[in-house]
Amino acid sequence: MRLIVLYLIGLVFGIGISISGMANPAKVLNFFDVAGTWDPSLIFVMGGALVTTFIGYRFVLKRPTPLMEGTFHLPTKTDLDARLIGGSAVFGIGWGISGFCPGGALPALGTGNLNVIAFVVSLVAGMAAARYAQDLMARAQPARA
Repeated sequence: MRLIVLYLIGLVFGIGISISGMANPAKVLNFFDVAGTWDPSLIFVMGGALVTTFIGYRFVLKRPTPLMEGTFHLPTKTDLDARLIGGSAVFGIGWGISGFCPGGALPALGTGNLNVIAFVVSLVAGMAAARYAQDLMARAQPARA
């Protein structure tokens, strides 16, 4: 049952991304082109997502536990560190250059577009490189002490 619910959630998300045009990198890049062919529709997509999330969390967090899990897994870290700021910067630069974010690229994989495939392969390679670097740093940390 859990897999079916997860599939349906992903399907609704993918359809929403596709209908809104956010799987089209040209539409996203036009949002960043303030001096040229600016397209403000991304603001409305993000605004709709924020309103939905704000309202949804108010209902969900009143429950003692989630429907499909034993406990809520909410972030506890609140400080801004170099990893968070650096990761956000890399994400923003990649989004601005390619016009894809992971949420828009995954539904667009179904188009078979080579640019989308190259982005997703690069995304996975970047995640693997970051994990490898993190593991290296964690192993080097006790050696310094």
